[in-house]
Amino acid sequence: QVQLVESGGGLVQVGGSLRLSCAASKNIFSINVMDWYRQAPGKRRELVAGITKGGVTNYANSVKGRFTISRDNAKNTVYLQMNSLRPEDTAVYYCAAETATKDYWGQGTQVTVSS
Repeated sequence: QVQLVESGGGLVQVGGSLRLSCAASKNIFSINVMDWYRQAPGKRRELVAGITKGGVTNYANSVKGRFTISRDNAKNTVYLQMNSLRPEDTAVYYCAAETATKDYWGQGTQVTVSS
């Protein structure tokens, strides 16, 4: 069982930055993949970024070059640094942990980018 708690969301102007954090209730060293997803009103949840336990990352095309995912195994925390934010980045952002047996999700944190 893994509990995930996101934080760091908020209201930011276009072009601004935010850093989201995802704190896990257990050691994330052995978790295969940690992901950030987002869901905007009326849209499907989409993968924003993922990072493997080996540190390999992948990003949605829409955020490449602007967002950076990282993980600190010592702190059991995954981060999403978001720069050059756009109105279309407005969404609820969710952290997810992919294990060998089950996927776990956090409750989400709201990010609103105002123009």
